[in-house]
Amino acid sequence: MRVLVVEDEPLLADAIAEWLRDEAHAVDLAHDGASALERAGVNDYDVVVLDRDLPVVHGDDVCRELVTAGAAARVLMLTAAAEITDRVAGLGLGADDYLTKPFAFAELAARVLALGRRSRPAAPPTLRRAGITLDPARREVFRDGRYVPLARKEFAVLAELLRADGAVVSAEQLLEKVWDEHADPFTGAVRLTVLKLRRKLAEPPVIETVKGAGYRIP
Repeated sequence: MRVLVVEDEPLLADAIAEWLRDEAHAVDLAHDGASALERAGVNDYDVVVLDRDLPVVHGDDVCRELVTAGAAARVLMLTAAAEITDRVAGLGLGADDYLTKPFAFAELAARVLALGRRSRPAAPPTLRRAGITLDPARREVFRDGRYVPLARKEFAVLAELLRADGAVVSAEQLLEKVWDEHADPFTGAVRLTVLKLRRKLAEPPVIETVKGAGYRIP
């Protein structure tokens, strides 16, 4: 999934981003509300992890703007305020979930995954197609009962192809969902990752290249 983490404490922001990247998500960072709105206006995020107390533009205003603009991203609001009234106020702004600081990174990752499922058309938690089984929660992949160890990007690319349910996914779409905003659109990263993925999934070939369009698992 593509996730935007908005947190003005750089060390915490980096820690959240690293944890989510370990879960095979593509993560962008913003350290103030204005930067968050700018990125959200350019990129299609599945989830926004939003600190409430932000400089430049307050987190409440960021959340309100995302909702008003009709953004598809689900919002997980972070705050040090643990009172019930604070949580109710945050949810009232349009946030989809609310997590108080300090928090466990594992819980944050689980909530992000759950919200990401809600930002897309309904899909089973475990993805299956062409003899492949992918469990996003456990980060496990099997083909015809054989465990397939995958690197983070390989896992994320496979998940996007499986979610497409047989439709073609372009290299641009994979860059958008699996890599972050620093990815070079002219890079061969997608092609190389698909090549490695094919090798690990072994014979018979399951990922089809559609010339001039992208990739699919028919």
